[in-house]
Amino acid sequence: QVQLVESGGGLVQAGASTRLTCAASGPRFRARGMGWFRQAPGLERQFVAIISWIGGNTYYADSVKDRFTISRDDTKNTLYLQMDDLKPEDTAVYYCAASDQFTLSPISKNYDHWGQGTQVTVSL
Repeated sequence: QVQLVESGGGLVQAGASTRLTCAASGPRFRARGMGWFRQAPGLERQFVAIISWIGGNTYYADSVKDRFTISRDDTKNTLYLQMDDLKPEDTAVYYCAASDQFTLSPISKNYDHWGQGTQVTVSL
């Protein structure tokens, strides 16, 4: 059993920064890759940023490149998403995900474990 618990987010103003945290636990946690996905009302879930657990290679969606930074602390089994220069279009529920097989897949169906999601709302 693997548990992913997100924290952070909330209501922020456009141009501000915030950080999301995802704590992973469970005796079977052995992710090869982890990522952040988001889903806005009426839209499909989309990938935001992903990272290989070994090596820390990263990949970003074009919409967040140069504004968001994904990182991980493998000693704490914790994933982070630093979000800077937030825009109203970043408003969504953000999900943390872990893949047992894939290191850098932007495809949500390749992820085996998901957090419950955390709301990020960016106001003007």
